[in-house]
Amino acid sequence: MKLSRRCFLKTAAVAVGMPTFIPASALGRDGTVAPSNRIVLGGIGIGPRGREDLKAFLSQPDVQFVAIADVQEARREIVRVMANRQYNNQDCVKTPEMFDVLGRKDIDALLIATGDRWHAVATILAAKAGKDVYCEKPCSMTVRESQELADAVNRYGRVFQAGTQRRNVDNFKFAAGLARSGKLGRIHTVHAGILTLQESHKWLPGEPEPAKEVVDWDRWLGPAPWRPFNKDYVNGRWRNYYDFHGGAALPEWGAHTVDLCQWAASADDTTPVEFEADGQTIYGRYASGVKLVMRLSGFKGEGNWVVPGTCPVRFEGDEGWVEAADTGKIAVSSPKLLEGGAPKEMAGTDPSKHVRDFLDCVKSRKKPAANADVTRRGHIVSHAAAIGWRLGRKVRFDPVTETFINDPEANRQCSRARRSPWHA
Repeated sequence: MKLSRRCFLKTAAVAVGMPTFIPASALGRDGTVAPSNRIVLGGIGIGPRGREDLKAFLSQPDVQFVAIADVQEARREIVRVMANRQYNNQDCVKTPEMFDVLGRKDIDALLIATGDRWHAVATILAAKAGKDVYCEKPCSMTVRESQELADAVNRYGRVFQAGTQRRNVDNFKFAAGLARSGKLGRIHTVHAGILTLQESHKWLPGEPEPAKEVVDWDRWLGPAPWRPFNKDYVNGRWRNYYDFHGGAALPEWGAHTVDLCQWAASADDTTPVEFEADGQTIYGRYASGVKLVMRLSGFKGEGNWVVPGTCPVRFEGDEGWVEAADTGKIAVSSPKLLEGGAPKEMAGTDPSKHVRDFLDCVKSRKKPAANADVTRRGHIVSHAAAIGWRLGRKVRFDPVTETFINDPEANRQCSRARRSPWHA
């Protein structure tokens, strides 16, 4: 039927005059967040640690997690079920192909929690695709990858947060704040708890590869050298193998504790100028004269650590010291340093405040606590120290050029060949 112009205008007038029902969720009422203010999130390679991060993201009312890419079917199904249970729908999709997620125009940010070998490359691809990134640590396998990651994030104007969540955990923040405030006097030594320094160039024995839809082994390896399949690798036991776990295991915890020492020593824009190993301890020295001591972590206060727990740090000044660890506890040389109240205890593994910092910066476009530049230098310290340990001698490092001084052998270890096609 054809409507006359007069009839159409009468009908339209009635329609305009009628009240329109708009759901409260669309307006951001009743505790909900309007879609226009939500951050749409996707994930790449989310295993056990990544799922702890994801829980923190899912608890945020302004986040909508919509897609998971993982080379292992079992892991992508776990994540899909997690998200759909949270939202009481079936909207989260799973895919074995990360480019399916990278190519989605509706996704604002990505949680990248693959194994170490993929972190830098996946972050660079995400930055090129216009995505902001929260990436688990360590974020690089080498000095060169640390540089490439930060360069890409800055070039494409992305917000980046490394998963070094202790920058947003209260007792660590308090300890670094004491050091930076001058209340400890002139800081002369900072101590970082590390894991046992070790690396293996051996291969696990080859086993039959599973079907590609179960585990895509070639994609699991990614930039790493080709190695025969072994189920232990994909079940998380790839650590301490040189091909998959860079830096003699030093960046594993050094990404956290060395990073905190950098912060406490007001050295986020530099690195030590020399490194020397003595067994399982590595000593660094900044141009300012501050000493960095990387030594084995204590779990129950062993190894002359006052505070028990993983990832301990200790900051020493001319007038006092402070120590913190993952238990959420803190120790100081004098009760006066706690005037105003000790920080509330919070587990050092809790990423909730770190995730919130990232999300706030996605909206404001400011730099979060563990931004790409902070991560670059903190990771470079761990990689450079590991190279010195591997060579078994003192090495000198230039913080400006980020290269070893008159040391071709050390500089050759600042990068690794990446398997085609995963070049920078």
